[in-house]
Amino acid sequence: MTTQASVLLIAGSPSEQSRSSGLLDWVSQRLTQRGQTVDRLHIRELPAAALLLADWKHPAVIHAIEQVARATVIVVATPVYKAAYSGVLKVFLDLLPQTALKGKTLLPLATGGSPHHMLALDYALRPVLQSLAARHILPGVYATDSQVSQSSGGAYQPGADISTRLDDAVAALIFESSPTSATTGFEPVPFSRVRCSV
Repeated sequence: MTTQASVLLIAGSPSEQSRSSGLLDWVSQRLTQRGQTVDRLHIRELPAAALLLADWKHPAVIHAIEQVARATVIVVATPVYKAAYSGVLKVFLDLLPQTALKGKTLLPLATGGSPHHMLALDYALRPVLQSLAARHILPGVYATDSQVSQSSGGAYQPGADISTRLDDAVAALIFESSPTSATTGFEPVPFSRVRCSV
């Protein structure tokens, strides 16, 4: 990248340690290895009353919204419950202004107990991100519980298949957020070389 993007990682799990946060940790490591500076937002750490009562004047809520505003790239991670993303993530997204994600590139990540919940990324989360005016939402990465193992220390680690998909997603994220990504693969043609026939 010629210009470094401002990256915000949003953890949408209500638990301190979770499989979805494990995916976010992996992405954070890969972004850091590529020279990116990342900021992090744990929604569970925001005051519950301020979230549930939509207290936009609360300092913690103001700071969280400012974090979103500053970012050009956002990675959102959430567990899937009953074919939907987490309630804490829902409450936070409801707090954001209608154009909060305008001009931003997003990567959604999710974990769930069954492969059947995979479509929650496309049918539940993606429409909400689009409604907040996200510029570009990359294909999400979904992992089942069996694909993210827990170490003896309690940390979650994605398996080989998911790790590869996350690495690919990080590469796509960096490319798509690059100022040059909007250009096409065609070389510019000077007007003097244009030939027309009628």
